[in-house]
Amino acid sequence: MNKIRVGVFSYFLSNGGRSRITTLLLNYLSKVNMFNLYLFTKYYGFENESEYYLEDSIKRKYIRNYTIKKLAKEVRKKKIDILIFQHSNSKDIKLFSKSNDIKVIFYQHQSFFYWLYNNYQYFKNIYEAYHSAKYIVSLIHLENDYIFRKWGIESIFMNNFISYNLKRVIPSDLSHKNIIMIGRADNKLKRFNLGISSMEYIIQEVPECEMKILSQIENITDLLQIIDVLNLKNNVKFYGYTSSPEIFFKKVSLHIFPSVSESFGLVLCETKIYGIPSIILGLDYISIYKGGTINIYDDRVETIANEAIKILINDKYRKTLGKSARKSMQILDNELLLKKWIKLILSVYFGNNYYQKLREEDKKISENEVNKILYNQVNLLKMRNSIYSNVTINNINNFTYMDNIEVPDYFN
Repeated sequence: MNKIRVGVFSYFLSNGGRSRITTLLLNYLSKVNMFNLYLFTKYYGFENESEYYLEDSIKRKYIRNYTIKKLAKEVRKKKIDILIFQHSNSKDIKLFSKSNDIKVIFYQHQSFFYWLYNNYQYFKNIYEAYHSAKYIVSLIHLENDYIFRKWGIESIFMNNFISYNLKRVIPSDLSHKNIIMIGRADNKLKRFNLGISSMEYIIQEVPECEMKILSQIENITDLLQIIDVLNLKNNVKFYGYTSSPEIFFKKVSLHIFPSVSESFGLVLCETKIYGIPSIILGLDYISIYKGGTINIYDDRVETIANEAIKILINDKYRKTLGKSARKSMQILDNELLLKKWIKLILSVYFGNNYYQKLREEDKKISENEVNKILYNQVNLLKMRNSIYSNVTINNINNFTYMDNIEVPDYFN
């Protein structure tokens, strides 16, 4: 058999979980002799020193003045058998879904909750487009096992590759009563404002506590204002973006992850590998939420602070959570995931029947678990945005209903 030509598209290879996942995926696939690998990225006119490492065997093509049509042209030029497309643009999804000569795996990096919170019109357009897509990777059991089946969307469940080898990592000793937050602080849905604001209460009980924020520092004026107003300059510090966050992990004892929505949560995964407890806000649908995490079902900074204080002042409790965090990561295995990706690519290459068989091999979450998660998430939707005040679990199951919610123009 000739080698299968596999292409992956990513805007860039730095600053974010998706870029890191892209390089991990490609680097693991490069171990497989049956693939010729190509990476397509936008051309920015300069070399980015903070890019994640990419194996030399992977051929890279920069696309100047990127458009989806230029990408399709390059994919055809390179005679790509299968393209892994990772971006949620409904027009792009529809264009590739209609293609007869390019097989495309649509790799989702957001949950449908993300779009409900972020832009309802995008939610409608994206999931309407996915109805015409044959091959979709979902990172969320709730979506893959239940919701998408109700909506008539065919997907397969995958976890993400993880950045660190659990057996080779020396965990934090949790002796430094510091807190870490990691991500794109300028993204409103990451809600760094909640974590920062909670420090007003935390330092009253743990005055030596410092919050270390790893993020690019552009467009964060609103966060700097919170720090200034609450007089937190000595306790909350930005350390800029780094592609090696692990150098900070050994001197923190708590991770606050206030994101309104995630699909996998690579940052959560990384801190758990280092045995660091985490506080999350309602993310009970991601595959790694259990183990060493405190899950809060409200968005009050006082609640975040109270849970943080309990962890920071109680050594035994903190260390118990840390051990549980590391133990929970044993379920993730990059080598097993690589085998599943190989099966997926082969099933897509040889035809839809093979893909359908592979989809059915996965163990699904129970109906009780589904109902529990949906109950929690519907309550959070109602609490966080009044336009969903009448939504029920049955409504979530019905895409026609979700597709016709009346929302004000300013929300889209």
